[in-house]
Amino acid sequence: MAENRIFDLVIIGGGPGGLSAGIYAQRASLDTVLVEKGAPGGQINLTDEVENYPGFEHLSGPELAMKMNQHAESLGLPVISDEVAAIEPGDPAHTVKLVSGESLQSYAVIIATGGYPRKLGIPGENELYGKGVSFCATCDGFFFRGKTVLVVGGGDTAAEEALYLAKITKKVYIAHRRDALRASPILQKRVFDNEKIEMLWNTVPTAIHAENGSVSRISLKDTQTDAASDLAVDGVFIFIGYLPNAQLVPDAIVRAAGGYIATNNRCETNIPGIYAIGDLAEKFARQIVTAAADGCTAALAASHHVEMKKATGTL
Repeated sequence: MAENRIFDLVIIGGGPGGLSAGIYAQRASLDTVLVEKGAPGGQINLTDEVENYPGFEHLSGPELAMKMNQHAESLGLPVISDEVAAIEPGDPAHTVKLVSGESLQSYAVIIATGGYPRKLGIPGENELYGKGVSFCATCDGFFFRGKTVLVVGGGDTAAEEALYLAKITKKVYIAHRRDALRASPILQKRVFDNEKIEMLWNTVPTAIHAENGSVSRISLKDTQTDAASDLAVDGVFIFIGYLPNAQLVPDAIVRAAGGYIATNNRCETNIPGIYAIGDLAEKFARQIVTAAADGCTAALAASHHVEMKKATGTL
């Protein structure tokens, strides 16, 4: 990048929110760059099937990610393949420092860094990660073909991943700490109708055990009676939610409950010109469509922010 160049907008993260922001920023003729350290599309690349994104009755996560990325590319969105090391608020411009050593200055910054899987925090979880413990069925399900696995969780993701694993494995158990799933009714029906899936209600894992270096069994506890039991499994897939990936967010930005970023209806944080979107921001629903909507909102708000600064001569 040219020295002393100040962008109108820097977008951090190339998931559905970041790509949507890039599309709207390009359409608004903002001088924009998107920074993404991995594959475009973010977490949706790990999703086997998407059935709730408007306009597409059914497609895979990677297919949707590709379409979003192609749309952004068709509008000429510049993308830097790098990792962000820090965000430093400033006036009139903010600074985004990259791991490569380069610094980008911008009048507006959209942070779309998403989240990461929540862990159980039990013995064996960290030690056996990649040796039978997984947080992604579409990534690792292949290794459990014809075997028995346990899915932990009760939401949409747990149900979707259990259904995916049922196509590959011999048997799928779902351990849920309550006596009813939180997943959408259509997913619940599919789970209950699948002969390969067995529910373990009011059940939480307490430890994961190995034999010959890989998962062999899991210790469980009944949440109502405290009764303990062991279950022989070859793999454990954990889907109990996500935590905000907020390590890069400047300390001066206000957090909400759970570490999520507090924003207004324009996706603005308390620092002018800095926006938080998608799974990073506090919100009621965390879906692909809501992340994309946030991207639109934040890009349009950033465009207004830059235009106002230019109009008042504060740049």
